[in-house]
Amino acid sequence: MRKLMTLFVVWCMCTALPGTAQSASPGTAQSTAISVQDDRGAALQLPAPPLRIVSLLPSLTESVCALGACSRLVGTDQFSNWPASVLKLPKLGGLDDAQIERIVALKPDVVLAATSARVIDRLEGLGVKVMVLESRNHADVMRSLNLLARLLGTPNEAAAVWSKIETDITAAAALVPASLRSQRVYFEADATPYAAGASSFIGETLTRLGMANVVPEALGPFPKLSPEFVVRAQPDVVMATARSVAEMPKRPGWSALRALKRGAACGFTSESYELLIRPGPRMGEAALVLSACLAKLPQVRG
Repeated sequence: MRKLMTLFVVWCMCTALPGTAQSASPGTAQSTAISVQDDRGAALQLPAPPLRIVSLLPSLTESVCALGACSRLVGTDQFSNWPASVLKLPKLGGLDDAQIERIVALKPDVVLAATSARVIDRLEGLGVKVMVLESRNHADVMRSLNLLARLLGTPNEAAAVWSKIETDITAAAALVPASLRSQRVYFEADATPYAAGASSFIGETLTRLGMANVVPEALGPFPKLSPEFVVRAQPDVVMATARSVAEMPKRPGWSALRALKRGAACGFTSESYELLIRPGPRMGEAALVLSACLAKLPQVRG
């Protein structure tokens, strides 16, 4: 589960919080004091927008860059690899093994982390400001973008990023063949198996594309399933890494999956899959990757 959280943790526009800095124009940070509340409910107060930022989650790294503040990053977790410029930054571990001494030595104004990060208390105990954000669905992503934009002192930037996501998802939906709409998808988040349920950001994107999900909302965003659950569910389409799709027929009972028999499977490259499982500013691009695969699958005959 820790591996899964590294990947994943690896809608409405929020109203401005009291004391939050407002920018005079997009991309221009004001030097007024910042006050925001993170996803723990903790108040984060800074005398000015942060100029030295450490991000310990790929999706947060991508969000900072999408909001025009990539130059303020001074270090990231080991999995952050987009945009290419962040590859040059110090890599500071992951959810379980963040390198506290190196983080502190970078003298960040703020550290961005997921709720599951184990270093939050220790960093705050050392006087480091930490902003905790968690994005499990589309509304969470939008809220996180708005909170980050306020933190950066450029609140107007979030609307443009979200607009691009919406535009891409709408375009992706138009590319899904009509005969596939309402087909039930099993999206594998991990071969354990964990799945992306209907209430996850991946599940919500699939819904926007006109697809259904074999995992109901009641099971949560990313539930751990029994292998038998998938066999009984008989999804119309399966989605996973190319490696996982290739080995699925070897799993007990999975050779009976009709989706595998008829070739209704999307096996993604590591690069594409990485894009799909990050809840951040590239969700629209992820939707286009999903729709491109769906458009190539065998059509369902009425």
